Amino acid sequence: MDLNQPPGENYANPKVCLFHVLFKATALAFYILSALFIDNFVIIFVVTVLLAALDFWVVKNVSGRILVGLRWWNEINDFGESVWKFESLDQETLARLNKKDSWLFWWTLYLTAVAWVVLGIFSLIRFQADYCLIIGVCLTLSVANIIGFTKCRKDARNQIQQFASQTIASHVSSTIQSAFSVV
Repeated sequence: MDLNQPPGENYANPKVCLFHVLFKATALAFYILSALFIDNFVIIFVVTVLLAALDFWVVKNVSGRILVGLRWWNEINDFGESVWKFESLDQETLARLNKKDSWLFWWTLYLTAVAWVVLGIFSLIRFQADYCLIIGVCLTLSVANIIGFTKCRKDARNQIQQFASQTIASHVSSTIQSAFSVV
């Protein structure tokens, strides 16, 4: 099963990729397996949310920066409004990023959210409203990273387009100026 994975390329950052997947898998596995071995909702809640929070932090501050060259955060300005802030690597560095690392980053980001949704549906079917709280917190953290990195990627593309437009415009204007200065 290919899923558009780049062929023949190795991971450039295997340790970062491992931790990117490990925290997601650990949170999901603990939640699923805890129903079999642990009968205490509070322990399940605390450990699962803690693992999901660790995943959120690792993705937002480490693997997003290294695997796809993006970083985001949200600030509250002086007027009490929420302001999204984005950082991305320059165009040359972004172009050199490993395609397999990027592929792993984006697919696991989206698949984790899908897994939490599926688990949420199972909790609803089984009438376990308290477990929906755990899933709600974990899904919120996953979706926050999806929204943050998707906005960051769009912002990076817009910056690249603006830079290209400005470069072309300045080149055209300098060409026109030099053409008229010759006359």
